[in-house]
Amino acid sequence: QVRLVESGGGLVQAGGSLRLSCAASGSIFSINVMGWYRQAPGEQRELVAAIPTGDSAIYVNSVKGRFTISRDNAKNTVYLQMNSLNPEDTAVYYCGAEVVTVGWSTSRRFWGQGTQVTVSS
Repeated sequence: QVRLVESGGGLVQAGGSLRLSCAASGSIFSINVMGWYRQAPGEQRELVAAIPTGDSAIYVNSVKGRFTISRDNAKNTVYLQMNSLNPEDTAVYYCGAEVVTVGWSTSRRFWGQGTQVTVSS
């Protein structure tokens, strides 16, 4: 199986910055996509940013110009640099990855446990 471990959440004032990290480990053959999702209370989980292997990153419109996603393929790690945070960014942030595990021919999605990001006004 695959384990995704997130870190870096916390409480920050509006206008501040946080950097999230997510490391994948386990029976990994390859990772097709790594991304960040978020879920605010009473809302559905939404894609924030994703970075496919060998392709350009994509972002939800509300974070363009403020958030930057990056990957370290050698470490199976994805980062999310979040700048100019505002209270609307408050949510639980989840790391998600489309992973081909050893012995499988197709990818499956795995999730981290989530990390809370709270932005105070």
